[in-house]
Amino acid sequence: MKFVIKFLKFSFWLGITGLLLGAAALSALYFYLEPQLPSTENLKNVRFQVPLRVYTADRNLIAEFGEKRRIPLKYVEIPEQIVQAFLAAEDDRFFEHPGVDYQGILRAALQLALTGERRQGGSTITMQVARNFYLSSEKTFLRKLNEILLAFRIEQDLTKQEILELYLNKIYMGHRAYGIGSAAQVYYGKRVHELDLAQLAMVAGLPKAPSRFNPITNPERALQRRDYVLGRMEKLGYITGEAAEAARQQPATATLHAARIDAEAPYVAEMVRAEMVERYGDEAYTDGYSVYTTIDTGLQQTANASLRRGLEEYDRRHGYRGPERKLTLPQPADDASLDRLLAEARTVGDLIPGLVVAADEDSVEVYLGGGRRATLLLADASWARPYIDENRRGPAPKGFGTVLAVGDLIRLRAAEKEGKPAWQLAQVPGVAGALVSLDPGDGRVLALVGGYDFYESKFNRVVQAKRQPGSGFKAFIYSAALEAGYTPASLINDAPVVFDDPSLESAWRPENYSGKFFGPTRLRYALTKSRNLVSIRLLREMGIEHAISHAARFGFDPDALPHNLSLALGSAAVTPMQMAAGYAVLANGGYRVEPYFIDRIEDSEGNTLYSATPLTVCEDCGAPPGESATEAARELPGQPSDATEEPLPVAPRVISEQNHYIMNSMMRDVITQGTARRARSLGRSDLAGKTGTTNDQRDAWFNGFNSSIVAIAWVGFDSSAPLGRGEVGGKAALPIWIDYMEEALNGVDEKPLKMPPGIVTVRIDPKTGKRAAAGQADAIFEIFRSENAPSDVARDTHQDRTGTGETGGTGSPAGTSELF
Repeated sequence: MKFVIKFLKFSFWLGITGLLLGAAALSALYFYLEPQLPSTENLKNVRFQVPLRVYTADRNLIAEFGEKRRIPLKYVEIPEQIVQAFLAAEDDRFFEHPGVDYQGILRAALQLALTGERRQGGSTITMQVARNFYLSSEKTFLRKLNEILLAFRIEQDLTKQEILELYLNKIYMGHRAYGIGSAAQVYYGKRVHELDLAQLAMVAGLPKAPSRFNPITNPERALQRRDYVLGRMEKLGYITGEAAEAARQQPATATLHAARIDAEAPYVAEMVRAEMVERYGDEAYTDGYSVYTTIDTGLQQTANASLRRGLEEYDRRHGYRGPERKLTLPQPADDASLDRLLAEARTVGDLIPGLVVAADEDSVEVYLGGGRRATLLLADASWARPYIDENRRGPAPKGFGTVLAVGDLIRLRAAEKEGKPAWQLAQVPGVAGALVSLDPGDGRVLALVGGYDFYESKFNRVVQAKRQPGSGFKAFIYSAALEAGYTPASLINDAPVVFDDPSLESAWRPENYSGKFFGPTRLRYALTKSRNLVSIRLLREMGIEHAISHAARFGFDPDALPHNLSLALGSAAVTPMQMAAGYAVLANGGYRVEPYFIDRIEDSEGNTLYSATPLTVCEDCGAPPGESATEAARELPGQPSDATEEPLPVAPRVISEQNHYIMNSMMRDVITQGTARRARSLGRSDLAGKTGTTNDQRDAWFNGFNSSIVAIAWVGFDSSAPLGRGEVGGKAALPIWIDYMEEALNGVDEKPLKMPPGIVTVRIDPKTGKRAAAGQADAIFEIFRSENAPSDVARDTHQDRTGTGETGGTGSPAGTSELF
């Protein structure tokens, strides 16, 4: 008995000594480690690595750039049931323990002692926050002790809600998703509040092992983990048994989702990305910037569809180039094997890939992937005459045997037949194009499409393709002529000319597109019909330097313009964006604005770092003598009280009101009776513009506007190959412009052209441009600057005027050909 008592006493004191020594050792370790622990103060101002996001003006997402996908959420934005799911899965005593759960650690230790396996972890959510923000993932005693000490410190510095917010935004969830906001998007294409019970339980099961319990790569294990979370939620009273069972019956529905793109504007997104990297370096991808562009979602969607439709129509006019590839189908050709063959063929534009799996003369069966099939009839490929060259096609197909065969990889376009969905044979256009649209009031870009499909070609033709504008440049030549004293009634001889330039191998003999000559022609009529020879003679008469100086007012670089008479035919190399800026002057009353596409930049907290201050048209800002435009602007109604701090960025006037008015009047005739008559289908009287076509139809343009919007459409091959006979601006580019403007101007009221002071209307003789004689039957009205109105009266209104422009004569007066 005494022995037992002695043994117990010894054991007691031994235990006490051990505890004291252990406590001393732990205290020493604590005092050694504590000073080395990082401060947790910065957790209150954590800046997560958040991707760069680009939005339209109406706040629709265009693109997301960055390696880590994260959508940070405030605690109040996180649904309660998601919080409950994570507590059930990771730390159900989170709101009770001080950062370290002794019960959890003891359970984990007991489990390890009894089974030799680590089935339960002792880490709390707070400890995971400590590890994720400050420590490595190495499994050592020292790292674990640091984790515990940091957890205590975090609990002292932050509230439980703040800790949970950090945790739920920081944790890695697999597939580049960090935090629950991103996980909801990546796996389900939803926002967190849109997840159902089965889905949020699946997400809550991911942090334990994002790869092992991943619903994409390991759906069976993911379902087991989800059901465990549901069971824990039921046990803790967060959900009812009925709700848990109903969720368990749900299959795994997760699929990979890209960022939720609401507006298709990849060329704009790339322009923004490049600008942001220029401003902020690589931090642009991680610091959570949000860039709001000037793009209008609806107009951008219309621009995408209009350009694609126009390029596809051009492509069909020139025939079928055959299937993209010829493949050997496996035997048996089951869906899985066909899917593998289709795996590398992505949708281009709106054209989806398909494999011909059966064919006869009257129909073909096409496999579209994912078990879907389509049947094409011969009528669905009636356009598919074989392509020979840009000017020739083969005969129309009489059967599919000459068009398609089993194993062909082809493209299909969704269509409609008798009110029902159908398919048509298609092909990715070989031709390129661009469309850009501006608000002429301040230069903001409303829509921009740099090509048929960004992912096929990232070359942005709106800002990178320098092409000859052809007759589209005549607008600036004619404006310069008005400035030099010419009038719409001035006569210029439309007759052959020959340029003898020693630098050329042979003489240059420019012609009109028709190859005909029409004699003396009024400038209005010459611009309406796009007479090349009139433009050349006009440029020679007024002087090249004057024209170049005037073109500089529209934003063109004088040094980049050819200093010879070819300028009259648009031989300069310009981008569609430059043309848009130039035509904005003609649309807005004569003011120079600069195109811009970034409206503002915000940081991750929503603070504005940059806000555009574009030059803006302000017709009421004209200042009286002795007063600046800025001072005049301060008196405008509605001007903010702090307007006196910074000058109002008023766009400068670069052409006179009179020049603007006359040019608009002449360019409206291009649409009503000239080379752009197809635009009359829009049923508006306020449209103006100019077609443009270069030699051999290598470039086709239409540049058009009204006072509310400017749009430029260009079509051509990147290689500058000819488009083909007849593919002029009015045929290849104008339909794209019409298609876009029909939607862009929907609901926009027509604005009449307001005649400014200094303009007079005079009845003139249409053949001579002189003032009409009293009672002249064929007299027409013309507008002039008051100082340039004709004073001479036409003497003989009944003489024969064959070949003088209006009658369309094909000859040229004797002796009018010149060599110079």
